[in-house]
Amino acid sequence: MSTGLFFHIDFLDHEMPAGHPECVDRLNVILAALEADRFSSLKRFDAPLAERDKLELVHTKAYVDHIFASDPEEGRAMLDPDTSMSPGSLTAALRAVGGACDAVDRVMAGEIENAFCAIRPPGHHAEPNQAMGFCLFNSVAIAAIYAHRSHFQHRVAVIDFDVHHGNGTQTVTQRTKGMLYASSHQSPLYPGTGHMQDDGLGVIVNAPLAAGSGSEAFRRAYEERIFPALHDFKPDFMFISAGFDGHVMDPLADMKLVEDDFYWVTRELKGIAREYCQGRLVSCLEGGYNLSVLGESAAAHVSALMDQ
Repeated sequence: MSTGLFFHIDFLDHEMPAGHPECVDRLNVILAALEADRFSSLKRFDAPLAERDKLELVHTKAYVDHIFASDPEEGRAMLDPDTSMSPGSLTAALRAVGGACDAVDRVMAGEIENAFCAIRPPGHHAEPNQAMGFCLFNSVAIAAIYAHRSHFQHRVAVIDFDVHHGNGTQTVTQRTKGMLYASSHQSPLYPGTGHMQDDGLGVIVNAPLAAGSGSEAFRRAYEERIFPALHDFKPDFMFISAGFDGHVMDPLADMKLVEDDFYWVTRELKGIAREYCQGRLVSCLEGGYNLSVLGESAAAHVSALMDQ
């Protein structure tokens, strides 16, 4: 069965200040890499706009009102020191959520086995009531709750290999029975969350990694901590927060991963999805800020999703 790629040109209208790492060219280099012949069988979909009720699966009404009210007709609206909105940002954020949820619908309908959502702005730092860390709406958490409630997937897992801990997704998991959140991330590092002892209503599995950690430590964290937790949980649907900023050349962290690490972890997670949930897996782009390696890192990830 095929892999879906979800994108919309509106994502390119979300403009951050000059020199900001979360730039339009991040998607340009990913899309260019996915034009290679080996990706010709990808099923490509335009990400639709999300309805407001999907946003409120995770975010408070007051917060959603605030984001809509902050939508600038011109110039820039600052939400926190690192996070702002341009005139195209709200539409992009709605399509990011809409693409992730549409991917869930199409996987559940059997149109595709799994999906990669090439979306921006990223989402995993967005709290239910707060924008932060370049993120407006928490697309992967919304899609996870959507799968849980609208498609009756009782055990939903989100695995996050972004180098930064997904504090917003963890908050949602701590409030949601039947959800698992597992994260490998550099620690200490922004946002300062993601401790081994964290718990909640849902299952929290954090695997903090020291600065300078490379392939061996990364893979050991999955083999010894995250994969066993997934086998115990036996998910009905799986999500990936796919951040490629753990790469050795990324400017925002100090990990030493390479493209093959992203291929390896994706292949292993896909195997677990096939074991427990008929391969149902949706991946959403999070971080990754070195444009010279981001395209090939994402290509390695998508290759693993496609490989039989």
